[in-house]
Amino acid sequence: MSTPLNQLDVHPLRQTLYNELHSRPFQVLPTRARVTQIAVLTTPEQKQQQFEHLCQLHRQLGYPEPAEDVGCFEKTFGTLRVRREMHMEFASYTFTNLTESEREPFAETGISPLPEGWLAQLAGTVIAAFHVEIRPSSNDAEDDLAYVRQHFEGLRLVGSSPQEGAARVWGTFRLHSDGFGRFMVLNHEMSDSQLGRLTQRLMEIETYRLMSLLALPVARDISPFLNDMDQQLATINQALADNQAVDEPGLLKELSHIAARIEAFRAHSTFRFSATRAYHQLVLTRLDELREDELSGHLTLTEFMTRRLTPAVKTCEAVSERLEDLSRRVDRASDMLRTRVEMAIQSQNQQLLASMDRRSRIQLMMQHTVEGFSVVAISYYLVGLLKLGLDTLYDAGLVFNKSLVLGIAIPVVMVAVFLGIRTIHHRFIRMARRQ
Repeated sequence: MSTPLNQLDVHPLRQTLYNELHSRPFQVLPTRARVTQIAVLTTPEQKQQQFEHLCQLHRQLGYPEPAEDVGCFEKTFGTLRVRREMHMEFASYTFTNLTESEREPFAETGISPLPEGWLAQLAGTVIAAFHVEIRPSSNDAEDDLAYVRQHFEGLRLVGSSPQEGAARVWGTFRLHSDGFGRFMVLNHEMSDSQLGRLTQRLMEIETYRLMSLLALPVARDISPFLNDMDQQLATINQALADNQAVDEPGLLKELSHIAARIEAFRAHSTFRFSATRAYHQLVLTRLDELREDELSGHLTLTEFMTRRLTPAVKTCEAVSERLEDLSRRVDRASDMLRTRVEMAIQSQNQQLLASMDRRSRIQLMMQHTVEGFSVVAISYYLVGLLKLGLDTLYDAGLVFNKSLVLGIAIPVVMVAVFLGIRTIHHRFIRMARRQ
């Protein structure tokens, strides 16, 4: 008999982890549909504003408001489908116009059914905005190409035939007169589910492409400063290599200033460069999933990205690696300079110790000399006291030869004083050794 799960210790995030894989399902799109995606950079404060803005759309269209904000929200309002996905840095809004219309491509878009003025109140900074027109294809590729060219304002087309020819995708990766990008998907034999997955990948490629390029201006701004710091560091290293007489404290101050600037650049750019690598990898993954076939005379999406996007990402990676390399080189130069300063200090300490040793020997010689004078002085005073004592005894009636006794006492007193001073001296030496 199996143990009921509710009697076991279940991880509190288990349900969340299961739901994560299903939080962003692919859309199901009919062959005739107009889709608009807008991606806006979002701060934590703006997320709540966007949710309130979404609730306002429900009120304007006469639908109940959502109970809570979720990572992926999707709602169909008649022929308008709205999908909002929250990402780490941005929120993407996908508006799908399902109205049957025979109007020309891009004459109507995914945002056409929105209430007037609602979109203008959207919080955040727009980073991506483009329309996707989904139409059935004809059996003639040349007719399809002539039809597509009429609706891209004469810009150079990039196109391919993904999923082994099941559809044709066209775009320019440029902004058009309305400020939006444009893509056209001509469906040949895809189901609605396959078409939804294809469109989703196409929108992610465009959005992630733009997000990955956000680091390029940062890299271009940083590069001139890195050149200057590289030259300064090379000059410092050359001076150290040539063993020149340099101002070590001044060089340490200069290296500290360079290190501080590098850390400031790293703090400003590390997240952006890391995000660029992640977004670029997502773009490459989505391109692989398209399984493109080439259309004669046109670059495929993969070829276009490889030729244009990859060099930009490599530039950002090169600047990021250069920052790390400069940081390591500054650390090594600082270590070498500190070692040089420490060796100079040790040399000065050795000279100081030698000077102190010479002074100690001189003081010891002076001490011995003073000790000799001290024996004479103490002996003189003791002999004087002895003479007074002898005079007192002689005056008291004790008869003896004062001069003879005093003469014999003088060397005895001097020897006794000398031995006493030496004993005290050796006692202090023993105390110092024990300490």
